[in-house]
Amino acid sequence: MTIFNLGSINIDMVYRVPHLPEPGETLAARELTRGLGGKGANMSVAAARAAARVVHIGAVGDDGLWARDRLMEYGVDHRCISVSDQPTGHAIIAVDDAGENSILLFQGANVGLTEDEISTALTSAEDGDTLIFQNETNMQEEAARMASARGLRVVYAAAPFDAQAVAQVMPLLDLLVLNEVEAAQLEEATGQTIDSLPIRDIVITLGSEGCRWINTDAGSSRSFPAIKVTPVDTTGAGDTFTGYLVASLDRGMGIEQAIMLATRAAAIMVTRLGTADVIPDLKDLEDFVTLKR
Repeated sequence: MTIFNLGSINIDMVYRVPHLPEPGETLAARELTRGLGGKGANMSVAAARAAARVVHIGAVGDDGLWARDRLMEYGVDHRCISVSDQPTGHAIIAVDDAGENSILLFQGANVGLTEDEISTALTSAEDGDTLIFQNETNMQEEAARMASARGLRVVYAAAPFDAQAVAQVMPLLDLLVLNEVEAAQLEEATGQTIDSLPIRDIVITLGSEGCRWINTDAGSSRSFPAIKVTPVDTTGAGDTFTGYLVASLDRGMGIEQAIMLATRAAAIMVTRLGTADVIPDLKDLEDFVTLKR
């Protein structure tokens, strides 16, 4: 099967700092690296490294052609990535010694997609394929409607969080992935508890505490612990988790097995500095299990 990812592509500028800057503070960075990032690109790379076939739907400017090519090198089908007259999206990321981060995001070409581009990209989609999308592009509701009409599994990683955006696509979703803060914000915005939402499967990530899976059809909930590691950089860990989760489901795994594999990938990711360029592959996950024994 195929995963179609309507997702952002960013140029990540990552600065290592002794602590996250306070308002008005000028802070010298110890190190600067540039790499491929954006929630969409991260998830595409993670899903491809989890052995899924991934078609990325997105846009870059002329300054980001290398990012499109990098996705191809990582096994992502890049033929539905258009070249915009807008600059490529980018993120300024500060990472402190505890691995926590602060991110300033410029959307750029990520929000210039057209309905025709989405429709063309989904022409080859078949019943049983998957659409995943996040909140760093436009055309989310339109893509979800097209995908649902074609019989695709529709997955939404609701970050950066926007309650109105979630409400617009909620009836079309098969799986919603969000973190603990976003879940609380969604409950406040809708006046509903998470387990009463009209979405069959909901996964709430809890950082170092793992995650919780809610199946609203069965009225059940199960918690999954995180794997204890020493964090270096938490940037991209949630995207890695989601990419692996969706890829594992696409490969026919049950959701519990998929969550456990995704948890392992996220644990490895937080021990690495960087984003898409350092996302682990399946061999890394196998080696990690061996080391933990």
